[in-house]
Amino acid sequence: MASLISCPHCGTRPKEEFTIKGDANLTRPAPDAGAEDWYDYVYLRNNPKGLHKEYWHHSSGCRRWLIVERDTVTHKVHGVSDAALTKLGGGA
Repeated sequence: MASLISCPHCGTRPKEEFTIKGDANLTRPAPDAGAEDWYDYVYLRNNPKGLHKEYWHHSSGCRRWLIVERDTVTHKVHGVSDAALTKLGGGA
């Protein structure tokens, strides 16, 4: 993992201040979706190779939710944005 993350609120900080929380590209099923859709959403995950967007929480800093775009092979961080200010498209 990259040793530094550039928080849009706090500046460049060590990665130990952050907690990775998962895939930022998942689309939550509708409340009335079937059991199979909910099962897939809760339990099944892709293991992408390459550029990927993830939710990270700046747990030891500003406590904001961020979207970190990083390469899962090299762990290089390509971008960081505030999750509350970022709109993601559906799909992986």
